[in-house]
Amino acid sequence: MAFKIWRPKYFVLLVVLLFIFGTSHAYADRPIMITISSEMTNVIFDGKWSFTEEWKSSSLNSLYYDDGTQIELRTAHQGNFIYVMVDDVTDTNYQKGADYSMICFDRNDTKPLESNSNDYCFVNFLTGKESFTLQGGSLLGYNGNFKKIPNPVGLIAVGNVSGTNDRYSQDPHSSYEFRIPLDKLGRLDHYGFYMAVFESQHNKIYTYPKVVLLKNTFEIPSPKLWGDMISPDETLPEFPWPIFVLLVVLSIVVVMSKTNSRFTFGV
Repeated sequence: MAFKIWRPKYFVLLVVLLFIFGTSHAYADRPIMITISSEMTNVIFDGKWSFTEEWKSSSLNSLYYDDGTQIELRTAHQGNFIYVMVDDVTDTNYQKGADYSMICFDRNDTKPLESNSNDYCFVNFLTGKESFTLQGGSLLGYNGNFKKIPNPVGLIAVGNVSGTNDRYSQDPHSSYEFRIPLDKLGRLDHYGFYMAVFESQHNKIYTYPKVVLLKNTFEIPSPKLWGDMISPDETLPEFPWPIFVLLVVLSIVVVMSKTNSRFTFGV
């Protein structure tokens, strides 16, 4: 007697369930998969969605937090720059000049316990008149051993109130745009990466990856706690990474089912 143990429809159901329940709790901490985009030269750096297609051709990471906060993080690279948009969708009680977003890169992705000269942070205040750059390795030991340095040539960092053309919410809310020159970071396929958004009205900091027990509103945690930004020289689709993997798995299942693959046991 022989019987099939391969059931494509059951396997598909199992894979779907694993992706739904297996990724939900780690959703905000998975690696940032950056994409290449020829559309980044069309970005208008005013700190918001200037038109509905502006950041469409970029990678998307949707970050959700326990209190209901939603941040849409979009990343891309083109030419000599990395492009980042931090769209704080649920921050409708924004405070101009006080709210800020910060993104940090560990150039060699060594994630040292203490910052060094390979670690850079770029700070962008909401509707602020200027941005500034920090570099690790300071002997002063203040704020994670970071010190302020001159902004690199080509840096753009603008915060503003987004709404009308925003893909996620037309209610006015805070958002931030960055253009980071690769002359400072180097052309690598893997960076340590950290993002922070400070909402002053609630005195809360939201981070990628999730970091707790920050001592003050401008603390930079140890690079050892940062996440990852992977493969700036490889193109990835716009939709979230788990869905991409799921589609690949389902495609394999379809191919296998069409070839009527099966295992049998004989008795």
